[in-house]
Amino acid sequence: MQRKIRMGMIGGGAGAFIGAIHRMALNMDGLIELCCGAFSSNPDRAKDSGKSLFLPEERVYASFEEMILAESKMPPDKKIDFISIVTPNHEHFRPAMLALENGFHLFIEKPITYNLIEALQLREKLKEKKLLLCLAHTYSGYPMVKQARAMIAENQLGKIRKVVVLYPQGWLSNLSEKEGNAQAAWRTDPSKSGLSGCMGDIGTHAAQLAEYISGEKISAICASLNIVVDGRKLDDDGNVLCKFKNGASGILMATQIAAGENNDLSIQVYGEKGGIEWKQENPNQLMVKWKDKPVELLFAGTNFTSHLSSYALHNCRTPAGHPEGYIEAFANLYRNFALTISAGLEDKEPSPEMLDFPGIEEGIRGMAFIENVVFSSGSSDKWMTHIVP
Repeated sequence: MQRKIRMGMIGGGAGAFIGAIHRMALNMDGLIELCCGAFSSNPDRAKDSGKSLFLPEERVYASFEEMILAESKMPPDKKIDFISIVTPNHEHFRPAMLALENGFHLFIEKPITYNLIEALQLREKLKEKKLLLCLAHTYSGYPMVKQARAMIAENQLGKIRKVVVLYPQGWLSNLSEKEGNAQAAWRTDPSKSGLSGCMGDIGTHAAQLAEYISGEKISAICASLNIVVDGRKLDDDGNVLCKFKNGASGILMATQIAAGENNDLSIQVYGEKGGIEWKQENPNQLMVKWKDKPVELLFAGTNFTSHLSSYALHNCRTPAGHPEGYIEAFANLYRNFALTISAGLEDKEPSPEMLDFPGIEEGIRGMAFIENVVFSSGSSDKWMTHIVP
């Protein structure tokens, strides 16, 4: 490929947390060029955001509609290849559908849409247009998460029996949405976030990670959601019992009122022969616990070619001892997505390692997870079958 993959961004203007993270990640490997954007529904903020990113004034747009239609008419040497959508949940679907209608691949924040119906419509449009979508489940981009997945896929732990995934945060321990915190304001607003707050925001990360690493799908759930902080409109805490299709059982906890916690996402997966443990706050290490031999510690690093899977090595950048973290995990999603697009432009078959990024099916499962958890929490029935259309 003799050029960078060209990208446009919707949302993520000045003051937006996740937009800046996306831009750091997409720039890391030099494969992607940010060419245009509709960074805010506020025209002045959109213009100022584009200026701060050194974009040409004519490619900074006041709305996503204007951007998508204008960019679709660009000559081949300027036309973007994909669009990254980093808006709040309720503003995912409309720009996504318009982008697909005009032939652009999509990189989109999670959860994928405001509700399950919208996610299913996106799947149909993707099939119709034969386009690609990457979903920003960042934690699946970590090398040692991919190592854990590869070991389980190779049956090193035997049949999976138990999955425990915990995601405690403490940033919503107060009524932050009434204290000027813009991130809290939209995430706790049902009109913007959707049916769920905490479970929609970080519970979907936990569920995706459980399925991604274990290789098993959640088939039934029993959930309890709580609103702990008085005056909040959506859940800020929850617990879910899970059953997996292979018969394994699981526990999923997500909370944003655990005062003192930052982003202590952790997962333990146990099979017949042993188990693995991984923690997001120490992401370069994977603990492997064997039934009949001592615990092993595996570390990320490009020099560990005989110890790590091709999937882990493909997503490492530095030798062991040079920590790679959240931005690098995000960048791995962008890099694999860009490499897959590049392969398509060259009529080449992308490698399995390139194709290892979350997509539309993970998005649909995430929306089904949210809706089933909310329904289960409000139901007197013990188990709700986790059905994905």
